[in-house]
Amino acid sequence: MPATPLPRKRLALRRLTATAAVLAATAGTLTAATATAGANDRGHGHDRGRTVDVQLLSFNDLHGNLEPPQGSSGTVTETQADGTTKAIPAGGVEYLANALRTARKGHDYSITAAAGDMIGASPLMSGLFHDEPTIEALNKLDLDVTSVGNHEFDEGRAELTRMQRGGCHPKEGCFEKGKTYKGAQFPYLAANVLDEKTGKPILKPYTVWEHKGVKVGFIGVTTKNTPDVVTAEGVKGLKFADEVETINKYAKELDRQGVKSIVALLHEGGMPASGSYNFDCDTPGAGAGISGPIVDIAKKVTPKVDALVTGHTHQAYACTIPDPSGAPRTVTSAASFGRLYTDTTLTYDRRTKDIVRTTVKTSAAAHAKNPRTANHVVDRTQPKAADMTALIDRWKKLAAPVANKPVGYISADINGRGSEAYEQPLGDVITDAQLEALSPAAKGGAQIAFMNPGGVRSDLAYKASGSEGDGVVTYGEAFTVQPFTNLMQVKDLTGAQVIAALQQQVSGPNEAQPKILQVSSGLTYTLDLTKKGADRVVASSVKLGGTAIDPAKTYRVAGNEFLMGGGDGFPAFKEGKNKLVAASDLDVFIAYLTAHSSKDAPLAPPAANRITIVK
Repeated sequence: MPATPLPRKRLALRRLTATAAVLAATAGTLTAATATAGANDRGHGHDRGRTVDVQLLSFNDLHGNLEPPQGSSGTVTETQADGTTKAIPAGGVEYLANALRTARKGHDYSITAAAGDMIGASPLMSGLFHDEPTIEALNKLDLDVTSVGNHEFDEGRAELTRMQRGGCHPKEGCFEKGKTYKGAQFPYLAANVLDEKTGKPILKPYTVWEHKGVKVGFIGVTTKNTPDVVTAEGVKGLKFADEVETINKYAKELDRQGVKSIVALLHEGGMPASGSYNFDCDTPGAGAGISGPIVDIAKKVTPKVDALVTGHTHQAYACTIPDPSGAPRTVTSAASFGRLYTDTTLTYDRRTKDIVRTTVKTSAAAHAKNPRTANHVVDRTQPKAADMTALIDRWKKLAAPVANKPVGYISADINGRGSEAYEQPLGDVITDAQLEALSPAAKGGAQIAFMNPGGVRSDLAYKASGSEGDGVVTYGEAFTVQPFTNLMQVKDLTGAQVIAALQQQVSGPNEAQPKILQVSSGLTYTLDLTKKGADRVVASSVKLGGTAIDPAKTYRVAGNEFLMGGGDGFPAFKEGKNKLVAASDLDVFIAYLTAHSSKDAPLAPPAANRITIVK
């Protein structure tokens, strides 16, 4: 199995071309009968008559995870034939590179695409160097194209532009002596990210892949809710347009240029009914096993688009959601952190220049034998790609003086991102750290601390990730949990506003997909899932230190700057008064680990019993 990057000559053959106008061709999708006849001509990407199979390899939400993720964030769940499930260790760019290179073998027409959040919220090895290591790795992976995601805006527009075009960091300079960062060798697409003044996309809205006369257009968009999940500074001067309207606009433009085969790269997603990567989300019918924003979007995106590669929710699915004309259309997502990749076969008709999409659903048995779209595990039993190992070793050496410093000790895994519970044990640790740091009068006088669940980016794993020893928490591991270094804030909120914030977890924009806040010690309440909307939070049950919250009383509330700015659909926090700005969330977290643990007395996982769940 190859362990070196594909020759650049091959990359040139798979080049992405500018969208120069070409002669219009007759549009249309083949009928089921014609598609069946054409199937006899299909090879593994080779020219055999009228149709040719184009391989589309895709992934999403890498978040700079070049090394295998720790804890449960580094596994995928697989359902077995007997109905039981097992966890499979997965992820790591050394294995992802090998898996993609192996999958490409025998495919003359192969495209590798991504659906955003390649960078941002990254572990220390990449985040410390403003994600230059990740872009370098993606270049070596021969990534052809990606959409932007919300996390591409964590450091703002100017930094995203630098990621694309290259150049050393404006403040920290070049990280390696004698080397200048070269930028991404693939286009970042941002069709719905507009400059507020000009109304034009800040990066290319689409691009066209071309090889031996086969052309496939790619349109890239991110969630229109990006301003709600990124700091205000990160999206300053930008406007995020509706995903469907944008995709339909540029699909029409591509169609006018004669590009009939179109794929949308969309950083927005859904929630399958099962957490297993091999769950059939087309059971009992097409798309019946998935919910969330992507379902409505997929049903509205023009039939000119032949497939949707999605992300954002970190879920795994390969569904068939009918387009507005009723024709079947593939919608996929490959979980996150490089643990999976999706392999989709697009059958390209040379006469119509369109993708064949039959109106007859493949039977379950036939699909299992020869799936046209499937997610594959990036397992760690396969060989590592030697060039990726060398890349990791190089950047790890640069990061080592900072990354390997011990900052705490734990007695067992403390799950955060990998926890499936509403109240995460690591979320309790983080909020307790914030409350302790900001409770002194001079530091803000905090009585309550809240943490947005999406800001807990990983677990604290007991097993050593390097030579530090089991149970040792390094600075790099703590950074992976809290990579944003958001400044902490303390504000005055009334009891009514505190209750309103809790209700906003399960109402308004968060009703369909609840965002359950992590809460500090002393705050307790009941979440009744048998009810609807805001009523799920039992207002009378909200107590601080065993005493009911008084709606008219003022409380000092702590949270990171993103949450206190109303992020993640919590406008109640934005209404707070008498703001005090404090240390970063990372500094507060590390200080707590250091103060509350030692080699002889490690920190134990908390009970996670602050939120009572009624089902």
